[in-house]
Amino acid sequence: MFAYIVRRLFQAALVIIVVSIITFIISYVMPQWFGENLAATYAGKSQTPATIAAIGEKLGFNKPLVVQYWDYFTGIFTGRTFGNGSVALSCPAPCFGYSYITNQLVWPKLIADFPVTLSLAIGAAVLWLFFGVLGGVLAALNKGRFTDRSIIVVALAGISMPVNFTALVVALLVQYQFHFMDQIQYVPFTQDPWNWALNIFWPCAVLAFISAAAYTRITRSTMLDTLNEDYVRTARSKGLPEWNVVGKHAMRAIYTPIITMFGLDFGYLLGGAVVTEKIFGFHGIGFDAVDAIGRSDIPVVMGVTLMASFFIVAANLIVDLLYGVLDPRVRLG
Repeated sequence: MFAYIVRRLFQAALVIIVVSIITFIISYVMPQWFGENLAATYAGKSQTPATIAAIGEKLGFNKPLVVQYWDYFTGIFTGRTFGNGSVALSCPAPCFGYSYITNQLVWPKLIADFPVTLSLAIGAAVLWLFFGVLGGVLAALNKGRFTDRSIIVVALAGISMPVNFTALVVALLVQYQFHFMDQIQYVPFTQDPWNWALNIFWPCAVLAFISAAAYTRITRSTMLDTLNEDYVRTARSKGLPEWNVVGKHAMRAIYTPIITMFGLDFGYLLGGAVVTEKIFGFHGIGFDAVDAIGRSDIPVVMGVTLMASFFIVAANLIVDLLYGVLDPRVRLG
């Protein structure tokens, strides 16, 4: 088991390094290949040769590209200093860069906004797991009946409707049509737990509606296959109650696909629910990414990308480790 864990940790670290290299090439190397002066871009409309030179010196754009990447990568673990002398700016570890456009370090900004994204991810995950799995089980147990067909229709609607459409409809109905709330806005949990839950419910419901549809379909399909297995028929022939047959025997088969999907979906959401955060005005890291792209704030875009990559890789790593616990044969692969 120890060797299995070490092997998976090494693979996860390698993926993060590769992502950081690709992100750096897209963000810094390719623009310079096509003749863009990043220092001039950061200087804005009121640029002067002296300003451009100062920015290039402070952010290290005058160094070789390999050195620039090495400074960026090692700065994540050890921190770094931008500029020198009286204008030097210290960026403690983990240093994800410095935004010359907003004059802010990237990491403190992302950490300050991460609780918003975390709240949405946890709330949506609870909703889609509960309703997705429950809907799939009910549909499988009522195959061909009205309940089954109704759940399938709702699941198809959830898969078919894009998140931007669903979020806009929910925001319109909640705030303007039925006036359930005057304005949906994020309230910190530590400030007011009730209003925190009330406000995040609607964007969480939007995210959960889309994901729960996929969980419903995979749960229904797996349950239908499992209910026809010999060991399930044997359990029924022994006179066990239906809830015991379904809950104790048939449900075991859905653990593997559900764990796989959940790891990917939850890791993806921790990287920022970009569209939902933007529509509802929740200032999470997905909202930060959209704003940073609009103003060409490369360090923030890179920071969000690396953070999202880390969560996705970490979620996959946890899923792999759970496989090793649930199925010893996986550890031998």
